[in-house]
Amino acid sequence: MTNRIEVLKTYKLYINGQFPRSESGRVYEIKVGKDFIANPAQASRKDLRDAVTAARGAQSGWAGATAYNRGQILYRIAEMLEGRTSQFVEEISLLEKTTTAQAKAQVAQSIDRWVWYAGWADKIATTFGVTNPVAGPYYNFTVPEPMGVVGILAPEKPSLLGLVDCLAPVLVSGNTAILVASHSAPLTAITFAEVLATSDLPAGVCNILTGIKDELAPWMASHMDINAMDISGAAKKNHTALREAGADNLKRIFAFGEKVKTERMISFLEAKTIWHTVGI
Repeated sequence: MTNRIEVLKTYKLYINGQFPRSESGRVYEIKVGKDFIANPAQASRKDLRDAVTAARGAQSGWAGATAYNRGQILYRIAEMLEGRTSQFVEEISLLEKTTTAQAKAQVAQSIDRWVWYAGWADKIATTFGVTNPVAGPYYNFTVPEPMGVVGILAPEKPSLLGLVDCLAPVLVSGNTAILVASHSAPLTAITFAEVLATSDLPAGVCNILTGIKDELAPWMASHMDINAMDISGAAKKNHTALREAGADNLKRIFAFGEKVKTERMISFLEAKTIWHTVGI
């Protein structure tokens, strides 16, 4: 039997449903001890701009999809994620230095999150919409709508569950996303992108970048075509600067900490109020 040279996986970016290398050609090295693990792409400012363009192009179609259809797609993500459990367990255990049991628990929680948000997709309008009391021959109602394009700085750990906790509440209501993955444990993010690519999620709805958060975050905060940000994964010392950079286009910027799942979801909704005359 001949010896084979191991074929190492190439971890690329995920932009507009495709897997490009960074336009800059940059990568950075991931090691465990002295052992080389991977060279994930180090995204540039141009990669970020490309991701925003893709997210903006996909936003109207995703927001215009029926809530039932979005729920189906989110549930399909959970199905595909469960089918690759062993791969995620291996990557989490390797880079987060957890036990196999802990890694399995993280993957199971991530799957359950997608199922939970899938169930919310056709309930958001009913739960958070309202008919308002008015005086006069009118009726007035408020409906929740997506904000648009959302930038996400995912936490370093847990690398998969942290990503899901940030991403799922953004997507369920019709927003599109650009997510900067964990720098120290990026492998699960790109493997998760492969899940998205095979889950019926339209191209451009979610774009995943790997690289240096401190390099990309200021450009994300100042980008005029990003409507909101989740900066939960940014260092707290940088939060004020990011909020200031986002002020020019009145960007909504949130840092959630341990807030409950529903609060994350409603944070990325806009309230649209409609007046209508009462028919005879």
